[in-house]
Amino acid sequence: MNNEGDRSKRRRKVLFAEIAGGVFMLLCLCGKQSPSQWRTAAIEKGDLNVEVTASGTVNPHSLVAVGTQVSGTISHIFVDFNSRVKKGQLIALLDTTFLQAAVEDASATLNKAQAQETLTRRNAERTKNLFDKGLAAQADLDQAAADYEAAKAAISSARAQLDRAKINLAYATIRSPITGVVVNRNVDVGQTVAASFSTPTLFTIADDLSKMQALASIDEADIGQVKIGQQATFTVDAYPDRSFTGTVTQVRLQPTTVQNVVTYTVMIDVDNPDLALMPGMTANITLAVQQARDVLKVPLAALKFTPPGFQGKTGVRRAGGSDSAAGMARRHDSANAKDTIRKKDRARIFILEDNKPKLVPVKTGLSNSGYVAVEGNLQAGQLVIVGLISQSAKTSTQQQKSPLGGGASGMPRRF
Repeated sequence: MNNEGDRSKRRRKVLFAEIAGGVFMLLCLCGKQSPSQWRTAAIEKGDLNVEVTASGTVNPHSLVAVGTQVSGTISHIFVDFNSRVKKGQLIALLDTTFLQAAVEDASATLNKAQAQETLTRRNAERTKNLFDKGLAAQADLDQAAADYEAAKAAISSARAQLDRAKINLAYATIRSPITGVVVNRNVDVGQTVAASFSTPTLFTIADDLSKMQALASIDEADIGQVKIGQQATFTVDAYPDRSFTGTVTQVRLQPTTVQNVVTYTVMIDVDNPDLALMPGMTANITLAVQQARDVLKVPLAALKFTPPGFQGKTGVRRAGGSDSAAGMARRHDSANAKDTIRKKDRARIFILEDNKPKLVPVKTGLSNSGYVAVEGNLQAGQLVIVGLISQSAKTSTQQQKSPLGGGASGMPRRF
């Protein structure tokens, strides 16, 4: 008797559990609207920036390659890497043995030309006297005068050769053309440099390293937004947690094409008082090309979202909707709202009010990759609808929270 009563109680419990599970599944499948079906985001108030990103290289304003115009052997080097130099300072010296010999040879050639000029001048004077006395022919006089002129020209040529030899001797003394820092040295003592076809680079000197420049490569799609005077920030790999600030000072017109991608070089001046930036560092640059201050902003997805049953911009709900939705649609389906929404710079968003979507016409402003500035009957903190939570996600969440402890189907387990 008692066993039969217990079995009856267990059957009633199982029946009750099956009824509860069926009701639960019915609610899930009916798709009844609830606050959890809307994916929302809060309307924010603050600054909105439009930025252009690029990569570039940090370099000094002036980077001078110091070479030599004469060939020879390096006899002395007076500076090394990172040496600070002043304009005109002696930094290297070539062996001057052959250059000094060339000066002496040119000097001897000049002396010889001067002696020849003296001889031809006296011979011309003597021939002139004989011609005046009728003792010399006109041809002799002409020859003597021509020899004298040729001797004077030889003196000019010899003097020019002497000057050239002296200049080459002076070129053997290498001096710094600017005040700065030696960032590269390409030669050692005893090395022979040849300047026959091109000028060899002995040293590379950078000017004041406390003033640097970042050369950014800006894509042609973004170059139209870049203007002189805009602020730029960038980081370098050496200091990932530090941000450097600069100003755009030049937008170069020369394009650079790499694999059919056209870029333009933008120069950004940067202060470097602690010399943290070094020549050649790679910079990850961000240019603030536009900015809107203290505006209401919503995600871009809010402009693209339309709740089920609404017809695009008009906000009119299709036939068959609930009375509350139809009433809401009629409130927004006025002529004034239509005219406002149809304007070029206007759109609409849906905010969540009383757990229902409410259409709000807005005027759009500046936008970036994530947000857009809006104006309208809105307040910061209101929830704007950006999408729907999928039914499968809701069902999965509800199953995990089911008090019945069922399996994957949501039905109670049988014992």
